[in-house]
Amino acid sequence: MTTLLQALAIGVLTGGLLLSNPTSAQLTPSAKKAARVRITQGPEIELAKDRLTIIRWTTNNPGGSPEHYGVVHYGEDPKNLTQMVKSHIRLNQGHRYTIFRVRLDDLKPRTTYYYSVDSMDARGTTDGVSSPVKTFRTQ
Repeated sequence: MTTLLQALAIGVLTGGLLLSNPTSAQLTPSAKKAARVRITQGPEIELAKDRLTIIRWTTNNPGGSPEHYGVVHYGEDPKNLTQMVKSHIRLNQGHRYTIFRVRLDDLKPRTTYYYSVDSMDARGTTDGVSSPVKTFRTQ
């Protein structure tokens, strides 16, 4: 009888694993896209070293796709922000605000840089918000 119960338990467990879709449990559904995304805090320099800087800003939750990117456009000329770096973030659809942090590497020491921030979804569609051009200096 014990062997029969063990075989039955193993069969039920195996069948459940085969029939379940583990991928669907990991996907977060898209939330309603915000009517208007705005920067509520920052952007500001979180850390500035000789060759790297971290820039942080906060927006209301953009909604839509849970996969987003914080984007920083930067350069040494405020009218020519030709360099770009982005950082992946997974939105928490239950939160009202989203904090973006982007790390800029391989910077020149003792150099003034200009930058602007924005955000986009995983398809590259902008959230429609961009900061004014700001500045920082590496050590």
